[in-house]
Amino acid sequence: MTFESPQADGSVETMVVKIVRHPYLDLPNVYNLGFGPPNMKGGFRDDVKLQHADLGKVLSTVLFHGVGFLQRNPSLVLGIDGSDDVRAMLYHLIAKFNHDYLTGSLAILGVDWYIRVFRDGSYEIDQNGHLISKPKPESFNHQRSRHDLYRYYMFRLK
Repeated sequence: MTFESPQADGSVETMVVKIVRHPYLDLPNVYNLGFGPPNMKGGFRDDVKLQHADLGKVLSTVLFHGVGFLQRNPSLVLGIDGSDDVRAMLYHLIAKFNHDYLTGSLAILGVDWYIRVFRDGSYEIDQNGHLISKPKPESFNHQRSRHDLYRYYMFRLK
């Protein structure tokens, strides 16, 4: 999906919204929702700092598209990941301050990642000696502060 977003300086920026299967196997049925200006390769750039004239309208448009996807695919879950801490904080605050409204139709989940520690004090590692981190989804805790961000935010239809 694409749409036009007026900017604070009077210009208009095209925004691309993409939904793709999440690559992590431990998150089955999860699709990643991403958006940003086009990258000329059929995707989008999520590292561009834009000054939207109405950020709320941009985020509502993206969420509306995501909810439409879920209505057509009710067994799936959508996730959104801030490309930096500022964006992750924005998503956290949106979920927190719109909790009552959003949870009327959506279940919101926060995902932290953990590394399994064995009783002997060693860590779970792969065949190359790298630590294996796994997702730990939980119901979004709207009491959690913006200084205690989840690593990933997911939502599904109730």
